[in-house]
Amino acid sequence: MASPYVGGEREKLTSKLPASLRQDLKVRAAQLGVDVQDAVADGIITWQAHPIPLPVIDTSGADSFGTWLPEGLYDTFKEDCATREVSYIQGLAQAVRLWLDQHAADAPQSVQQPVRRIVMANQKGGVGKTALSAGVAQALAETGLRVLLIDYDPQGHLSHQLNIPAIDAGEESLVTHMLERDKARGTIQDLAVAIPGDQFEGRLHVLPAAFDAFLLDAGLAMFRGPRHAVLERALSAAEADYDVVVIDSPPSLGLAMDAALYYGRQRDDELEGRSGVVIPVEAEDSSAKAYGMLVRQITALTEDYDLTLELLGLVVNKYDARRGFIATSSLEKWQSLGTPRVLAVNKDLREQREAVRVTQPLLAYAPDSEQAHTMRQIVRELSA
Repeated sequence: MASPYVGGEREKLTSKLPASLRQDLKVRAAQLGVDVQDAVADGIITWQAHPIPLPVIDTSGADSFGTWLPEGLYDTFKEDCATREVSYIQGLAQAVRLWLDQHAADAPQSVQQPVRRIVMANQKGGVGKTALSAGVAQALAETGLRVLLIDYDPQGHLSHQLNIPAIDAGEESLVTHMLERDKARGTIQDLAVAIPGDQFEGRLHVLPAAFDAFLLDAGLAMFRGPRHAVLERALSAAEADYDVVVIDSPPSLGLAMDAALYYGRQRDDELEGRSGVVIPVEAEDSSAKAYGMLVRQITALTEDYDLTLELLGLVVNKYDARRGFIATSSLEKWQSLGTPRVLAVNKDLREQREAVRVTQPLLAYAPDSEQAHTMRQIVRELSA
């Protein structure tokens, strides 16, 4: 059915939705590359055109749910609920159920591919690598994928923000598996910590930071063997347990960063666009200089080892147009690059800072916030 609500402003719908429907909606929308608000709007339009009666859905225990509808649709939805003598909650649940029933997820590809590897990289500190790594990993896990999120930065900001203790110096860690495999008593999987949350369902694991990772570059300088491959060697046994590995890299251009970049290279017979580097930047001049330095390092690495390392895209982080000409003109320059493309513009909003303060995942703390939807947009762009 053609929608009469194309374009125009949107207005907020605030209602309630059972947790299972809300989760199924987010997962299916992510799988199909559809924004949740558009999925709900389509569901309501389908519901309005559908003959009655419709099956009653159990809405007991429904939690608060908010989204944005095209202007005018909310009013007609309320009128139709009254006509059909159902509550807004029941009407919304029926609409979402209709949309889910009519939009099945695509069948998984039969071609076996290596674990997907996404490296968040920028040697400039403070550009939002950690927030982006965590948000993208959460959005991937929402879609039903098994995700390993690695805190590769010895500062441990990612571990702290998710309320996970860093591994003490001298204890078994990723560093042990990279430099001293003979001393490792367990596996990488033993070190990973599952992130709680109904929307992740145990699929999101974090490999905590290690305090002795500050010495990783020095250890690699003395390492006997292929230094560039030590991270891949350490993680190889764990790859079968995950669909995606996301690495929150340190603000560095050292040997440890070389190992992370090498890990993200395109492997033999791997499809293009699956693995590589995502670069968070800011809309200001120093980010452009740092970006140039990173690109030079990547170019040198690809030439030295004759490999392909894809730049999957840029994310303009912490954007605020109120900062004036510097911000707006810098954004235009990033967007004009063309390659790599800008995957998303992540605005400087309070929800991310609040999630960090309460040490919760953004998509659990504020699942319907604009920043949470931006993380899902990035995942859709990376999967396109």
